[in-house]
Amino acid sequence: MLTRKQFELLSFINQRLADGGVSPSFEEMKEALGLRSKSGIHRLISGLEERGFIKRLPHRARALEVVRLPEETAVRARGGAGRGGRFSPTVIRGDFKSALTGTTVNPSVGANDETVQLPLYGRIAAGTPIEALRDQAAHIGVPASFLGAGEHYMLEVAGDSMIDAGILEGDTVVIQRADTAENGSIVVALVDNAEATLKRLRKRGDSIALEPANKAYETRIFGPDRIKVQGRLVGLLRRY
Repeated sequence: MLTRKQFELLSFINQRLADGGVSPSFEEMKEALGLRSKSGIHRLISGLEERGFIKRLPHRARALEVVRLPEETAVRARGGAGRGGRFSPTVIRGDFKSALTGTTVNPSVGANDETVQLPLYGRIAAGTPIEALRDQAAHIGVPASFLGAGEHYMLEVAGDSMIDAGILEGDTVVIQRADTAENGSIVVALVDNAEATLKRLRKRGDSIALEPANKAYETRIFGPDRIKVQGRLVGLLRRY
């Protein structure tokens, strides 16, 4: 199964090959998918190659071959799949592997358990903070046994600043609503009552640091009156 970004990249490469017989450059792929860096393209191509959808041709620059395309089971994004649109994170229908609190779960697990429908509140930046979107119409079912006490919601990750914590662009994170968090926790932080971001929270004296998990990004430090904790990360769901 493909993630939304993998499906978009595969479609883009296939179209370019059909139009001109030459695969696009990494820069063109990055721009087409709206990614910040080429490293994200490298990861997507590696994922497509591992799953047998493309192969790299040796001794040729920019040489990619589309081996196969997924079955016609793609779920089109609401409002379009373009950059900045709202969408459901489900891209290819079928079974999925889920990682919640670091555990990979067999799709059959929890089949007889109660399922909790958690609201998907849109995308949250794991890079530069963006205003959190809220979409009450979208919900994702999660086995109740995976959740602790309290209220939970879900957000889709945009950006790559938390990759060293195992949080990738396109992942859907499970957030427990909270207004406080322990030092070192990964939280949803509201900056200046306007922008939300997913970062590791560090308390430094009277200041609060929002720390990325990617050396390409800098830690940002704020006064305590500028940051409000809106939840803490308790799980991750990823479709393959």
